Amino acid sequence: MPLEIITLPCLADNYAFLIHNPASGETALVDAPEAAAVKSALSARGWGLDWILLTHHHWDHVDGVQELKAAYGAKVIGAAADAHRLPALDTAVEDGGSFTLLGEEVQVMDVSGHTVGHIAFYLPGSKAVFTADSLMALGCGRLFEGTPQQMWSSLTRLAALPPHTMVYSGHEYTQSNGAFAITADPGNPALQARIRDIAKARSDGSPTVPSTLQLELDTNPFLRAGDSAVRAHLGMEGAEDAEVFAEIRKRKDNF
Repeated sequence: MPLEIITLPCLADNYAFLIHNPASGETALVDAPEAAAVKSALSARGWGLDWILLTHHHWDHVDGVQELKAAYGAKVIGAAADAHRLPALDTAVEDGGSFTLLGEEVQVMDVSGHTVGHIAFYLPGSKAVFTADSLMALGCGRLFEGTPQQMWSSLTRLAALPPHTMVYSGHEYTQSNGAFAITADPGNPALQARIRDIAKARSDGSPTVPSTLQLELDTNPFLRAGDSAVRAHLGMEGAEDAEVFAEIRKRKDNF
């Protein structure tokens, strides 16, 4: 049976994700912004919680860990490189490593940039990648710790995944990201259509996460630094891709 993935709104604009194996009854959580919303979702479905996967150390991704671990006995999995500032880990993982979760392979990807030591979890069997604040719906995370080159390298790795991969990112920022994206890529009809779709989804109270990687490749300016139309609009036809990305990120920071 395929794994079931639940997009779970938390706090003001965060997302966590429940991954459930209907055959075994086991459940994992990706990031723990708060305990109350997770407990409520688990209770409504009659599920326990076996694992908590952490992408990075920021409080709005880890604050619920201790309460959830105490309540369910869940084991915590996170990056060895970030272990000194994450909640206590039961399993420390590294870039390029893999482990089995809920009967599926999970590949660990270093996606530093937003923070150093940020990881993504890729489940090829479920065609899903959990990117938190690295690649986001129509955006990417602000560079609090890493460099533009680090983030561009991280995004390039994610962009190389199969285009049908579902991208589960950490925040409902998509509408505001779209308002910026159109300033960087104004002639993109796919982006124009996506902005309309986002407005409808939000007016209906529906989440815009997850998205497909193909949709991000077609519309997310942070993945389109090599696109000739984006380069021409920015006046950077002769620049390196990482330089174009850095300019887009700087413009977003000041938007």
